[in-house]
Amino acid sequence: MEAVDNTPETYGVLAEYETPEALLDAAEKAYAAGYRKIDAYSPYPIEGLAEVMGVKKTILPALVLGAGLTGAIGGYLMQYVPSVILYPLNVGARPLNSWPAFIPISFEVAILLAASTAVIGMIALNGLPRPYHPLFNAESFERATQDRFFLCIEADDTQFDSAAVQTFLESTTPISITEVEA
Repeated sequence: MEAVDNTPETYGVLAEYETPEALLDAAEKAYAAGYRKIDAYSPYPIEGLAEVMGVKKTILPALVLGAGLTGAIGGYLMQYVPSVILYPLNVGARPLNSWPAFIPISFEVAILLAASTAVIGMIALNGLPRPYHPLFNAESFERATQDRFFLCIEADDTQFDSAAVQTFLESTTPISITEVEA
């Protein structure tokens, strides 16, 4: 029978800060030191935090634009094809392709597809729903929604070495440092 390794896997190292300025400074230093799998947690948005962490732009706006254009074209064709090609009816000598009459439905279908894509895309790209996160194992992390600021360097990072990361985070003067198990 094989021996089972019961040692917990490390998710990352979490540092707790008292002020948003300290978190911003630590995130900037971590990015400058070459760490790329970092995440910050705070009770409110901090101006410039995403930029210093190197957060990349999302593909969501392009998806929403594509869905909106697809909806507009699809909505127009949904009216044009039956009215002009399949079942043309000349009522009152009006033109078969009366495009102004097709605009409201085309607009509504565009909005419907764009909004649906925005909601579903946001949920999918954020990895939701996620009822459990390894950081919930850290006792002090519950204060992230109240009055504390946290920076986590994840074990997925190519430069991750637990001892080196803890030494680096100590140089940023946090309140506490916790190694988080997955």
